Amino acid sequence: MDRRNELLRAITRRHFFMQGGLSVGAMALASLLGNDRDAAAAALQSQDGAAPKPHFPPKARNVIYLFMSGGPSQLDLYDYKPRLSALDGQKVPDGFMKGERFAFIKGTLQLLGSPYTFKNCGRSGAPMSNLLPHLSEVADDIAIVKSMYSEQFNHAPAQLFANTGHQLPGRPSMGSWLSYGLGSESRDLPAFVVLQSGPIQVFAGNSCWGCGFLPTVHQGVEFRSQGDPVLFVSSPPWLSKQVRRRSLDALRQVNQMEFEEVGDPEILTRISSYELAYRMQTSVPELMDIAKEPEAVHKMYGTEPGKVSFANNCLLARRLVERGVRFVQLYHHGWDHHGELETGSIIYPAGLPTRCKEVDQASAALIKDLKQRGLLDNTIVLWGGEFGRTPINQNPGKYPGRDHHPYAFTVWAAGGGIKPGITIGETDELGYRVVADKVDVHDLHATLLHLMGIDHMKLTYKSQGRNFRLTDVAGNVVQKLLL
Repeated sequence: MDRRNELLRAITRRHFFMQGGLSVGAMALASLLGNDRDAAAAALQSQDGAAPKPHFPPKARNVIYLFMSGGPSQLDLYDYKPRLSALDGQKVPDGFMKGERFAFIKGTLQLLGSPYTFKNCGRSGAPMSNLLPHLSEVADDIAIVKSMYSEQFNHAPAQLFANTGHQLPGRPSMGSWLSYGLGSESRDLPAFVVLQSGPIQVFAGNSCWGCGFLPTVHQGVEFRSQGDPVLFVSSPPWLSKQVRRRSLDALRQVNQMEFEEVGDPEILTRISSYELAYRMQTSVPELMDIAKEPEAVHKMYGTEPGKVSFANNCLLARRLVERGVRFVQLYHHGWDHHGELETGSIIYPAGLPTRCKEVDQASAALIKDLKQRGLLDNTIVLWGGEFGRTPINQNPGKYPGRDHHPYAFTVWAAGGGIKPGITIGETDELGYRVVADKVDVHDLHATLLHLMGIDHMKLTYKSQGRNFRLTDVAGNVVQKLLL
């Protein structure tokens, strides 16, 4: 008893409060980690097939986003402006663009009419350029939005904004939000898959399909058309499947013990990733082998097995949604047609015509293929870039081109509850500003989420002390797009 009293007297008041403070902090940390543990467990459960329920009955179950990186020229493809053609080469009217900012245009502003012919297509009568002969065949299956608007006029911020709803890196992409909100319909494939093609890489990098502050189980997974379909997913040749399975089982036990001790939600993501990678070793090679498709399918898409192409990726996108992948995004690069070189001109064959030839047939084939298989009714196909191009000639010399233009551009969508054969929005006679039915990027995101059965205002994730959502503090569902 004397020894105990001595120990009690040795504990100073300062020592007591220090120890007590640490205990209170530990309890608070345990509470926070407990909340994260619950969220992570839910994320892991959704990845393993027990998907969360949508807020209301969805019209669509999958999305295929055909992203034209660089900004396709709406004035040469969809938004026909006879007045602009009539004023080709002339100086921009005084005051029409006073105070406007451009990314690269300097000096005298000259108007640039489209050198291409347009025709009214299908029963809907939607004008389309002669650069898009195949897409003109599905004009009655798509809805064209000519009144898109973005807040960003440089590539990387605009691409991030188009994909994540924010111009800076660190926010989850739309595919990640859908993975988080709805889970995966496939046990053997990721909920969010990315495919790339074209002559350059996306300006904003893989932040465009990143998961931001969401658990990394919702990160977009890039598939490749050559070599290993997914980097590092294959086992070394000397490692048998049985040994691989036993190794993963042991690793899972160790990770589970660590999670139960520290509660880090990323540990569950690690477990899920290892298990998914193991299953993908069997599922992905079969998926990527498009050579087994019928010859008629290859002819329709213009595919060449074994090559990297937008056409091959479109066919893979159909195969992915057939197998339950929630969100498939195709990036096709090279649409940045400023006019400095032949490849950057809207007129020379190596420029805009080449990009159109690479995507026109396959984009139309994807619509036709999904439709004839009964998949278009529950799959949204979205086509567009981060912004459009100006009605002004950036380079009035040998290689005409157009500068970045976020104030009015065009996208189109089909399937999954989208009203077919309609055109929404209108721009002025020069195609510079939206004059009717403006649709900003947040509105487009809100509409896609709505079609997937999600209220964009309720799909939130708490990070850094506040709730975030894909549409930030904006976004309205575009009712005119809905069936």
